[in-house]
Amino acid sequence: MAGLLVSMSPVAIAAEPIDTPEIRAAIQNAKTRSDHEAVAKYYENAATQMQAKVKEEKELLEEYENKSYLYGRQAQDLQSHTAALIRRHEQTVAADIQEAALHHQM
Repeated sequence: MAGLLVSMSPVAIAAEPIDTPEIRAAIQNAKTRSDHEAVAKYYENAATQMQAKVKEEKELLEEYENKSYLYGRQAQDLQSHTAALIRRHEQTVAADIQEAALHHQM
């Protein structure tokens, strides 16, 4: 469990934008303005989806904090893990938005 938390900590790994083989190919093949706009739209959609995950995780964290008595000895671990996920997801959102802005400029 500790290894998982360390691997997800912002200090251990800098947040990167969403990366799939499809988007890598689209970036490499992007030549026109509309190609770059499509890539930017992809990153904007990815950021929106990640923001939805952040919202869910924040609600879950609030549940863990307000009703920690339901989770016994695991309550603090669940809170820490969820807080780390929130930070990681927020960093990914920022990276996706930055990548979208970059492609809007191209």
